[in-house]
Amino acid sequence: MNETTKGMLIGFLGIACFSLTLPATRWAVASFDPMLVGLGRELVAACLASVILFWTKQKLPNAQQVRRLFFVMICVVFGFPVLMSWAMQKVPAAHGAVMLGVLPLLTAMAGAVRAHERPSLAFWALGIAGSVCVIVFAYSEGGGHFGVADLALLGSAIFAAFGYAEGAMLARELGGWQVISWATVIGAPFVVGPVAWLIWKQGLHGTPSAWLGMAYVSVFSAYLGFFAWYRGLALGGVARVGQVQLLQPFLTMAFAAVFMGEHFGPRGVLVASLVGAAVYFSRKCQITRKPLAST
Repeated sequence: MNETTKGMLIGFLGIACFSLTLPATRWAVASFDPMLVGLGRELVAACLASVILFWTKQKLPNAQQVRRLFFVMICVVFGFPVLMSWAMQKVPAAHGAVMLGVLPLLTAMAGAVRAHERPSLAFWALGIAGSVCVIVFAYSEGGGHFGVADLALLGSAIFAAFGYAEGAMLARELGGWQVISWATVIGAPFVVGPVAWLIWKQGLHGTPSAWLGMAYVSVFSAYLGFFAWYRGLALGGVARVGQVQLLQPFLTMAFAAVFMGEHFGPRGVLVASLVGAAVYFSRKCQITRKPLAST
């Protein structure tokens, strides 16, 4: 199995993990403040990361790597979870999932900017086609309009895309799980104060489903899912493996239908099939990328 195929398979494991993020966040924000959910999940992840980094005696990143980890932290520790958590108070998980369908295209753009990857025209055409399918589907499912929550989701997608691209580059030097571990640890001092204030102000009164959702996004969405995701991006390339994200909205809608009773009709199945075809054919498109450094 070559590195590209291995990267896409490992990346898919990460995406499968992330696919439950929106439904789990919906459960959490039903009882907790979105800011508490968005920042609290990172504090839990930082506690887990601290234990694992200490247990495995990881070498401290150098000054340049710390600066880049700080950028990853801003994107995936603050930007994405806070905006996404706020939006999940306003729209169903299935709607949020399709709005995040622009992530593969944004990730490819971020890969071109940050990782100096050069996808072929055929790759861009397939990526744009898949993203257009998802956006049109979101627009039609949303009653023919975009709201403020949609803009928040778009903003969260931009943060995520650049966090993914930078994290993938760092994963070539540090390793996939080390990147998210150090990023959450670096972000912890900025999170402790706001989380403590929110808990003091509002308390921690949640339903069992809210606690379950909070536990999932803290352990899997904010931490363990990135183990596979960053490793997959580092192996197969940001742009190419990023296309696997086109499948995430439909996995999320399937989970939302099973666990939350949200509707997932035949149009969703059709669009999912078209997007799946775009992902399949994008694997064969040429992408010029920097060689993978050993980890």
